[in-house]
Amino acid sequence: MGWVTAEAPRPAELSACVDCGLCLPHCPTYRLTGDETASPRGRIAAMRAVAGDLVPIDDAFEDMMSFCLQCRACEAACPSLVPFGRAMEGARAELTAQRPDPVRRTRHALLGRLVSTPVLLRLATRAIGLARRSGALRIVPSALRSSLAGMRDVPSTPPTIRGAVHLAQGEERGTAALLAGCVMDPWFGGVHEATIELLKRAGYRVVVPTTQTCCGALAAHDGDTRRARRLAVRNVRALQAVDLVISNAAGCSAHLKEYAEWAGDGGAILADRARDVTEVVAAAIADGRLPKLSMNRGAVAVQDPCHLRHAQRIVDAPRVIVAAAGYQPVDLTDDQCCGAAGLYSMLFPETSNELGENKAAQIRVTGSTVVASANPGCEMQVRAHLENWYSVAHPVELYWDAVRENETLGPGTDSRGE
Repeated sequence: MGWVTAEAPRPAELSACVDCGLCLPHCPTYRLTGDETASPRGRIAAMRAVAGDLVPIDDAFEDMMSFCLQCRACEAACPSLVPFGRAMEGARAELTAQRPDPVRRTRHALLGRLVSTPVLLRLATRAIGLARRSGALRIVPSALRSSLAGMRDVPSTPPTIRGAVHLAQGEERGTAALLAGCVMDPWFGGVHEATIELLKRAGYRVVVPTTQTCCGALAAHDGDTRRARRLAVRNVRALQAVDLVISNAAGCSAHLKEYAEWAGDGGAILADRARDVTEVVAAAIADGRLPKLSMNRGAVAVQDPCHLRHAQRIVDAPRVIVAAAGYQPVDLTDDQCCGAAGLYSMLFPETSNELGENKAAQIRVTGSTVVASANPGCEMQVRAHLENWYSVAHPVELYWDAVRENETLGPGTDSRGE
């Protein structure tokens, strides 16, 4: 039968792989299992077989595609520049089209409605908060309970940044639209506050259009391509007439930069303007618009989200930011995926837990009890696997807290433009 959707893996994507195997040591699922079918090379071989009508899309194919974390570490290691993430999204689109599954359909419907409807997400946030405080969270399925274990404490009625307009401080460099996101708005208000304040000080007028929606990354990764396209088109309309589109969640900024795949010419324009907040803040620190603080705050362990390091190839920016806050950035012994991977922690809880424990062990050996992570899912995964005396925050939060403290202490404790 071969492929039936427009999103299917493309011949050029599959033929680009030369089966060299350089990706294998970088693939988390291959490292855990040692199984070729759990490797990027094995998955591409299976896609080729389906494309050539040699094998059907069956249970074995679905297991191979579903077990992938889509961390894209293989892309960063690939000498042939195989766009593995795009091919995986196409393969999962085929699973959705060719293997109608009530469980998958229900997941797509419920999750899609939840993340794209702020009112529903805020009601869910309130329910989760009540369940955590009352102990009722014990009765929910263990996979969901584990996924929420690292959630921040949030107000029962969290404020929203949607609709806000913030004027630049000093000389204005342009207008930046901030992606409010789905869970970022109700669950990570501190990250939004830090982002807005730092963008203002870096010279940007910050707007948060109310008509925007979820970026669509979760839908795209899970094969719900119709919804992913709808969400992308809506965001293209909402986030026009700005100089930059900023996201402070690495998974979202990576997806925004690939909007040409999801929303045509308008998506390509938005993708060209999309930036992860770490890029913008690090650049403002480098050219002196934001200060470098001279105080010594000790070490901070830097956890690299896969969609920041591998998908966007942004490595230095988080380290520049935490160093400017007065911390000494410490690298982990391995940049392997933490195991959060969007819905993966609920679909494959045992594998996710093993990867989370591995990441926590790497953090412990650094000796630092402060961790910087630039993606919400990664932050929650890391926090869930560490003891409660560890502090996990976004790099811009750590930096903004340091800037505020420095201003409280008074002048003379920072240096600019170094």
